[in-house]
Amino acid sequence: MSSWFGSSPSASIKMIVTNTPSQDLALTNFAFCSPSDLSNFAVPGSNKLYLALVGDSFVFSLSGHETIRSGHIALNSIQRRCVKVSSAESISVTRFLPPDNFNLALLTLELDFIKRGNRSEQIDAVQLASQLRKRFINQVMTAGQKVLFEYHGNNYNFTVSQAAVEGQEKSKSLERGMVSDDTYIVFETARDSGIKIVNQREAATSNIFKQKEFNLESLGIGGLSAEFADIFRRAFASRVFPPHVTSKLGIKHVKGMLLYGPPGTGKTLMARQIGKILNGKEPKIVNGPEVLSKFVGETEKNVRDLFADAEQEQRSRGDESDLHVIIFDEIDAICKSRGSTRDGTGVHDSIVNQLLTKIDGVESLNNVLLIGMTNRKDMLDEALLRPGRLEVQVEINLPDENGRLQILQIHTNKMKENSFLAPDVNLQELAARTKNYSGAELEGVVKSAVSYALNRQLSLEDLTKPVEEENIKVTMDDFLNALHEVIPAFGASTDDLERCRLHGMVDCGDRHKHIYQRAMLLVEQVKVSKGSPLVTCLLEGSRGSGKTALAATVGIDSDFPYVKIVSAETMIGLHESTKCAQIIKVFEDAYRSPLSVIVLDDIERLLEYVSIGPRFSNLISQTLLVLLKRLPPKGKKLMVIGTTSEVDFLESIGFCDIFSVTYHVPTLNTNDAKKVLEQLNVFADEDIDAAAEVLGDMPIRKLYMLIEMAAQGEQGGSAEAIYSGKEKIKISHFFDCLQDVVRI
Repeated sequence: MSSWFGSSPSASIKMIVTNTPSQDLALTNFAFCSPSDLSNFAVPGSNKLYLALVGDSFVFSLSGHETIRSGHIALNSIQRRCVKVSSAESISVTRFLPPDNFNLALLTLELDFIKRGNRSEQIDAVQLASQLRKRFINQVMTAGQKVLFEYHGNNYNFTVSQAAVEGQEKSKSLERGMVSDDTYIVFETARDSGIKIVNQREAATSNIFKQKEFNLESLGIGGLSAEFADIFRRAFASRVFPPHVTSKLGIKHVKGMLLYGPPGTGKTLMARQIGKILNGKEPKIVNGPEVLSKFVGETEKNVRDLFADAEQEQRSRGDESDLHVIIFDEIDAICKSRGSTRDGTGVHDSIVNQLLTKIDGVESLNNVLLIGMTNRKDMLDEALLRPGRLEVQVEINLPDENGRLQILQIHTNKMKENSFLAPDVNLQELAARTKNYSGAELEGVVKSAVSYALNRQLSLEDLTKPVEEENIKVTMDDFLNALHEVIPAFGASTDDLERCRLHGMVDCGDRHKHIYQRAMLLVEQVKVSKGSPLVTCLLEGSRGSGKTALAATVGIDSDFPYVKIVSAETMIGLHESTKCAQIIKVFEDAYRSPLSVIVLDDIERLLEYVSIGPRFSNLISQTLLVLLKRLPPKGKKLMVIGTTSEVDFLESIGFCDIFSVTYHVPTLNTNDAKKVLEQLNVFADEDIDAAAEVLGDMPIRKLYMLIEMAAQGEQGGSAEAIYSGKEKIKISHFFDCLQDVVRI
């Protein structure tokens, strides 16, 4: 029994290669030898079937010819090229025994003219397949083999792209089989071959992609598998099928897509890579403002020029036209909503009109794919986003943990291959730590980590000292240091939140502990509840009672990927409309994250409230009222914590009713003050009760200020000794300081 690839029990014979006796015989794909040598290659049990494995690569059918001398084998030029041999050279030839079940079920052939020139031919796939089956019946075809043949007076060659045998799974090994009457033949052609295949109904697809399969990670795209699948389904699925299929379906191809989302998430990368994997013309990449010109009408002409090549090819080749990809980066710069600009020239309106005419006008093109990218989808003209224009709109959002892992793997692959990545680096842990990092920020983390590793090998005292490559190792510590250096734009503002609780959090008694626990229950509710995508909480109380510190602690302990604090101190001197824009941006950024916490600190300060009048900003007030009621997008959850010292004012303008719950943060009573003093450990044990007695009903911030004043000592310079525990605050000096402090 022979193997699936055939076997050759007889020893190989060295034969001298010569030319095929005539041109007609060259088109049969037979090899020829002397009639006396023919019996050496007979296949047992068959009638007049002679097969030879030539050069251990391709199997040819053999026929005897009286002009060929013994010990010689005649091969045509294409056969000699396949087996890489020249005339008069010797080559090993072995009898080939076909295995059982060797008939081909599917044979995929790529057609081409032997001499191309400028001619073009239309070939009926059914008729050609029938002729090739008759002509090459019982011949063995191998993947990669080239064959000459004549059809309707023209000489062609085909290359075997795929040879699938009946009942055999696709193998990574050599594909080979025998042509039978039942072999189904599929034809492919290169786009510039000049050959048009018609009447091919099954198993054929267009060659829109350069590769039959591709890996997103090999293209440098990580964490966007779902988005790419959506793009493929909407924009490319119809283009994969031959034109006659889409014409029978009565549909037109998608002509435009819009990629939008936060900066650094991979919009431009995806657009460029889509252009690379498509088998059309080289994509035209246009940065929005490049189209603009100072001359009247020149901007519109620049837009028309982008489509000129596609128009010309559409007229000359029709449905066979190549795909023309035009990529618009920052498309919001030129396609603003019509009527929104007041520059007096109307040039932006004209650009939108010109684009609409080219994409979806009277003479609309079917061979164009326009890809637009923007961070500001809201600025685009609505007409551009309708079906037939930029109809496929895909949000490229921040990657999830699995996506971040893919991105980190892409950026560290070369390090790993070249043994520069230390064994202790845990990419899975890094992916978990880098919540709300964009793709660009993750690349920045890798660059920063590498800079730490390289810096260890350099000496500032002698920069000319040779570097030993094998000592370069990027460690986990390098990555952890990089995380402190590269801060995500949509991450938690941990530094800002820590500044709100400079003294940390101390146990202030059961009342404060209860409020913290209730707030953390709200955090849990936001995480797990399907019916509460938005939860709002108001902390009210006297100034200095610890509201902001409590809100910041809840934000940090929530471990949400996006935590921001909105404070009036960052908006000093800004106009009302600018303040509103900043507040709206914080909320819009929060909607991009799956879980978010926003702290509105000192709401009365944000509203510019003063008690004389009273006066406040109605514009900011209305903005906050709307934002506090607006539900986040599907799949996103948000918790808003507000703080105020003027709860009566907020009650009067209807603010308190907007918040889901309101908690009163009390000042310290005597027991609370005693707990705090015990934890600070700055008084002698016998003085704590006396100090706590006079600190009743005092806000905690005022207590800390008083303790710091007393810790300086009567003559100053005692703070270090007191905080280290070597000395204690004298109760008499503490009472003196208390007299200087004006209670709230």
